[in-house]
Amino acid sequence: MKAIVSVFSKDRIGIIADVCTLLAGMQVNVLDLSQTIMDGTFTMVTLVDTATSDLTFDQIQDTLSKGGRDLGLSIRIQRQDIFDAMHKI
Repeated sequence: MKAIVSVFSKDRIGIIADVCTLLAGMQVNVLDLSQTIMDGTFTMVTLVDTATSDLTFDQIQDTLSKGGRDLGLSIRIQRQDIFDAMHKI
């Protein structure tokens, strides 16, 4: 299943590495990644594939949320089909 991971934080060195390490530790594959810094705020949107993970979507979500808090990041994950439905015009 594909999902969208969103990350927000005050900019600092290593955010992408930290998030990708969390994802890799769960065997979640990064398919595409976009990041920018707006007025000192780091933002990243990542398309991931969770099909290779042994964890459920809820377990992945919990791990990202806890890992984000530990790293000082706001990390959210949403199923791509729900994300797409919410953003249709």
